[in-house]
Amino acid sequence: MPELPEVETVRRGLLPAMENIEIAEARVNREGLRWPFPPGMAERLTGQRVLGLRRRSKYILADLSSGETLLIHLGMSGRMRVSGEGLDLAPGVFHHAHPAPEKHDHVVLDMANGARVTFNDARRFGVMDLVPTAQAEAHRLLAELGPEPLGNSFNEAHLIAAFRGRNTPVKSALLDQKIVAGLGNIYVCEVLHRTGISPVRKAGKIGESRVASLVPTIRDVLGEAIEAGGSSLRDHRQASGELGYFQHRFAAYDREGHPCSTPGCAGEIARIVQSGRSTFYCRTCQR
Repeated sequence: MPELPEVETVRRGLLPAMENIEIAEARVNREGLRWPFPPGMAERLTGQRVLGLRRRSKYILADLSSGETLLIHLGMSGRMRVSGEGLDLAPGVFHHAHPAPEKHDHVVLDMANGARVTFNDARRFGVMDLVPTAQAEAHRLLAELGPEPLGNSFNEAHLIAAFRGRNTPVKSALLDQKIVAGLGNIYVCEVLHRTGISPVRKAGKIGESRVASLVPTIRDVLGEAIEAGGSSLRDHRQASGELGYFQHRFAAYDREGHPCSTPGCAGEIARIVQSGRSTFYCRTCQR
């Protein structure tokens, strides 16, 4: 499932095609995905200008001139594809003619600038909803999310307080969206490897200085992943159709049996299962 860097990469790719542009025509090709689409979604989108595109956790929020916000979650396999012949909507990216419709093109937005934004989702775990912009943060999918890891409200004091007395493994704590929004399995594995913290350590038993060290490392890992276009393991593509490249820089995730890359460490990356998810770490240097 796409994590924060992949979603942020898609949001940035959509900006030149959608922001401050009118949706000339919206087409909805099925009744819903994970849940039904809101009533009259195509009619409510058509003719509206996209005032801004923002991200909250793993959700893209398109604020519309109608006073509504289109909430988008990519699910497990969802893709937002931008096309348009002769359009240069991002530096170095030239979009070609609109491709032939595909079976899983569920929502199509034809923009007034000639761009077409297509939401394709083969597994249909994605989400689209419309909510009044003023109430967007209270949406059931957003209301209980913790602070953004790249925002000012996510800091050392917050994480130390959130971990205090917590008896769950540190990996589970970092995946808790109420503690920090947007982190997923891939990037938590990478963060814990960089900080030398074992994923099985109880969050409440880690010293405050080590907990504090997680904050800048989280920001560094996410920032590097965003600049690399995210990680393409199965389904993720940027809005231009390009792959992400951060997977080539993994130090821990999906590297079972490989030598640990930590200088001076003679260990190798192991895989265990925590809460039904694969965890990759070095038993030698992560403690």
